[in-house]
Amino acid sequence: RFVPKRMVPFSFPLSKCALWDPLPMGDVIGSHVTYYRNPKLSLLEKTLRLAYRHAKQNEKKSLSCFLLGTLAVSEDGEGVTLTIDRFDPGREV
Repeated sequence: RFVPKRMVPFSFPLSKCALWDPLPMGDVIGSHVTYYRNPKLSLLEKTLRLAYRHAKQNEKKSLSCFLLGTLAVSEDGEGVTLTIDRFDPGREV
């Protein structure tokens, strides 16, 4: 199985005691949402317009903001839909 170089394996923080053996077992596998499912992105027009207006009004080149939404698996289990329905411009302080 192909694992792109930009993907980084995740690890758990160090602790004084562990409930399992931390040594790796078995082959390396990739865990990516598009590997087993068909992704779909749904973005409300209102949310996109708010984000666009905020970006145009901001004088900085980089913005800190959030797009919030929900992730749902289709009934047949084959697809994943990410619905973005809110825009949060964040705070400067």
